[in-house]
Amino acid sequence: MALKTVERTKTMTNNDLLRRLRYALNLNGVSMAEMCALGGHKIGPADVLKLLKKEDEHGFAVCDDTVLGAFLDGLITSRRGHRDAQPGVSQPADGLLNNNLILRKLRIALEMTDAEMLVVFGLAGVTISKAELSALFRGAGQRNYKECGDQLLRNFVRGLTLGFTKDGLRHAGCPAGFDV
Repeated sequence: MALKTVERTKTMTNNDLLRRLRYALNLNGVSMAEMCALGGHKIGPADVLKLLKKEDEHGFAVCDDTVLGAFLDGLITSRRGHRDAQPGVSQPADGLLNNNLILRKLRIALEMTDAEMLVVFGLAGVTISKAELSALFRGAGQRNYKECGDQLLRNFVRGLTLGFTKDGLRHAGCPAGFDV
């Protein structure tokens, strides 16, 4: 009997994720446009606002993987600085984004340890073990690889949002080094 491959449809769109990250990281349209530019994609603040609209709003524009990937790469560059290419080492093309890659890029940009990530998940009411977290960062072909579902990614971003008060102070449950 042949196995049927079913293409997975995203329930959380790139637009949803971009909106949630904007709120969680307290960013405005100008800073988001600057991050996209740092990531290699030129976009104006007005265009960013179109990406942040809901699907049923007038002026809505779809955020594709290229724009979201550029935003995440720009977030990494803005927080950690530009990475010089090492001779003889080629940078792999990201291609299509998946939730595991998005989570990895957020972890890199925010310079989070395993313990800090577990706290952020905990703030959103999700309890996962260190081994389960490690499985999310393994390669797709590796043993114990675990796919990051939309709900898990959504909860991580929700935990980021809950980790901070309106005046920017760290939530009491966050580790001392955790600062977005």
